[in-house]
Amino acid sequence: MDLQRRFFLRGRVATPVPKRVPRPPWAVLEADFIQRCTRCDACLSACPEGILVRGDAGFPEVTFAQRGCSECGACVQACAPQVLHRVPDTPPWSWRPLFSSACLAQRRVECRVCGEMCEHDAIRFKPVLGGVANPVLDANKCTGCGVCVAPCPTQAIQLQEISS
Repeated sequence: MDLQRRFFLRGRVATPVPKRVPRPPWAVLEADFIQRCTRCDACLSACPEGILVRGDAGFPEVTFAQRGCSECGACVQACAPQVLHRVPDTPPWSWRPLFSSACLAQRRVECRVCGEMCEHDAIRFKPVLGGVANPVLDANKCTGCGVCVAPCPTQAIQLQEISS
């Protein structure tokens, strides 16, 4: 896949740095993923949550706009080229939530929706004397499942990739 050519044909002169997107859970490293993924859509069809979508160039991506990942592994089982490989006791992603300034709790409005949705108990609320408790992420408990993203009333949660 020649990104220079693709951007030229789309009328773009300069090639921007490609933005990393979350791939399906337990995906191999990006370069290997791009080389080996056949874009067959088997993982998209297998996902009971419907969070896998066709992304740029037809490669599967994850969107947490409606819901998060249940980490069921159906996509892994459906992947014939084995670019998804479930490793026991390993989080499915190297992505973690980042709370923006739009967070209601950070604006001194009581809200704990993200913490209530987190099945891994990774989002706790740190009490503030005379104020509203703020969300704190326990990165060791967080799997990057994205369950906290969609229910946020102000869309204040974005996922960011962490370095391994």
